[in-house]
Amino acid sequence: MAPTRPSKKKGKGKQLAKAKAALSTVSPSDPVALRALLTASTALLEQGDALAARKIARDALSAIESAPSPLTSPLGAALTLLGSIAVETGNIDDARKHFLRAVETDPEGKLPDEIGGGAEKFLWLAQLSEEGGNDSVKWFERGSGALRKAIGKAEEEGKTDVAEEKKRKLAETLCAVAEVYMTDLSWEEDAENRCEALISEAGLVAPDHADTWQTVANVRISQERVDEAKAALERSMAVWRNVESEDARVPAFPTRVGLARLLIEVGMEGRAVEVVERLVTEDDQSVESWYLGGFALYNAGLKLREKKKEAEWKSAWRSARGWLAQCLLLFQKLEYEDERLGEHANELLTLVRQEIGDDEGDEEDEGWEDDEDGEDDSDEADEDEDDDEDEEMQ
Repeated sequence: MAPTRPSKKKGKGKQLAKAKAALSTVSPSDPVALRALLTASTALLEQGDALAARKIARDALSAIESAPSPLTSPLGAALTLLGSIAVETGNIDDARKHFLRAVETDPEGKLPDEIGGGAEKFLWLAQLSEEGGNDSVKWFERGSGALRKAIGKAEEEGKTDVAEEKKRKLAETLCAVAEVYMTDLSWEEDAENRCEALISEAGLVAPDHADTWQTVANVRISQERVDEAKAALERSMAVWRNVESEDARVPAFPTRVGLARLLIEVGMEGRAVEVVERLVTEDDQSVESWYLGGFALYNAGLKLREKKKEAEWKSAWRSARGWLAQCLLLFQKLEYEDERLGEHANELLTLVRQEIGDDEGDEEDEGWEDDEDGEDDSDEADEDEDDDEDEEMQ
């Protein structure tokens, strides 16, 4: 739900120059000019220059607050933007203060987005809540209310694209609340029923949204309804697996990392490898993606080994060795902080090397390779498991 930052930084100098020029002439009584200034600051934030964005946003806020009627100007937008910048720079306390002030300008999220209205400030406060649990749910529900109003208004005005975007955001919010009931509030008597209601509504609001089905799968896993979890994961992947990475239907990078973990948890190693292959193509410095690829291939090899398919399980483990070795290389290089991940990756790599030796001169260690028939060994392991399940059912 938080805004993501594009990796490209083209046009940063141009945006900064335009913003500086605007600052020299902006009038506190000119809301159009002030909004243009905030747009320039937002562009800098999206291009990765949070410090320059913060300087401009602060100057804009000062100008807005010196206006005769600050509440009719883009005060909320400036505060929400400064909150987002504070999150980006790691100043979480400052972020909360900015978002809480933004809420004061628009308690119900009725104002237009361009002047700081809408749901964003509520959703940020839900995510940044120190208390979590019911406090997070409270903010999420305020955000949901604002989104429902925005959807209704967009539909009345015939703005289909806007309505669909808000519906996706609402579905994400409902799923986020379900996650809270699965974790912080799992002890409540009606937690499971609330989860069911939330994911059902999310599915109705945005049935073609991948994140919705991933949350459904997570809930089903917690209920030990594995077959339903697998079906939900397949439905989630079907939304985006055949589209380009830039397509809006493709979930955020961290969401797909979580997807790979769920796929491994339910024994869908082939699908997990498919996901992480794409992830490392987008970011080859992602330690967790390399780890999950190695973990999935290790598990696939175990299944093939149980089936006495020696060539296949050794092939899977050779590939696992390459993924895990790359994971540990990056782990050291980037001084990655998740010690448990590093320990598990090292444990898996040790087990693999004990069975098939080191990787000297082994081309397959460069990564996953498909068999000649176009199917990888992890997919074959998945298919073997499915066959076993079918036999048991018969």
